[in-house]
Amino acid sequence: MPVNTLPDPVASACSTSLGSFLRDRRSRLQPGPEAQIRRRTPGLRREEVATRANVSVAWYTWLEQGRGGPPSNEVLERLARALELDAAGREMLFLLAQQRPPPLSPVETSSVTPALQRVLDGMPTSAAIVKTPTWDVVAWNAAAVAVLGDYAALPVRERNVLRRLFGDPTMRACQPHWEESARVAVAVFRFDIARMGGSAEASALAAELQDSSEDFRRLWAENDVLNHWGGTKQMRHSVAGHLTLEYSAFPVAGADGLSMVVFTPVTPADVEAVKALVSRQAQLA
Repeated sequence: MPVNTLPDPVASACSTSLGSFLRDRRSRLQPGPEAQIRRRTPGLRREEVATRANVSVAWYTWLEQGRGGPPSNEVLERLARALELDAAGREMLFLLAQQRPPPLSPVETSSVTPALQRVLDGMPTSAAIVKTPTWDVVAWNAAAVAVLGDYAALPVRERNVLRRLFGDPTMRACQPHWEESARVAVAVFRFDIARMGGSAEASALAAELQDSSEDFRRLWAENDVLNHWGGTKQMRHSVAGHLTLEYSAFPVAGADGLSMVVFTPVTPADVEAVKALVSRQAQLA
């Protein structure tokens, strides 16, 4: 039987090239009123996109034609702005050009929306926090206050998981397996920095912790990396006594760089202990 050489319509419909993506997004943009006269096709011309992105017309033309090497991060960011891409469009641009997501951007605390806070508050017995790639805690729930400590009572600068882990003696005292937890945290932090594509803030934090903590300096020198933060944590709580918590980290959709870390009590006794801590905290508030 003859081999069917016609393109698969499903595969064709699902495939997108960098060139076709650029052409499509260029066609969606409207030129200024003075430039709309005698336009045969909708959208901006290649010359106009190239000028917006501060690249040569010839090189931009090659991109649309599928020629040349992959653009740098800087050029892709300029193209994203020139084409007025939203967050999803920017990520798609990087995926098509470099086969990887864009570097994470610095996170503003305003990224914690009321809807996200309601998700946190909807977990009454699971301590949950939201952190940035530099491990600043920007949101938490009542169970986190009861189990992990009152972040609202700390200066903003001290609302950082790594600063607390390596600089607060009470954090070490309440964790029977502190060394293991610290090693995992440092390895994940190193990976987070890499995903950001470098960050002055992250570099400054790493330098600060190396200066202030011999333990951080020792673990940082091991150069371990992990791309996930999850496992089981044993805690010696000053009120509840021994707690066993399972913890997992999840990226927050639509908030570039934010992740939610949830600490779930493992046994029924752990659940009741956390309930009692939350109730006690509410009475003290």
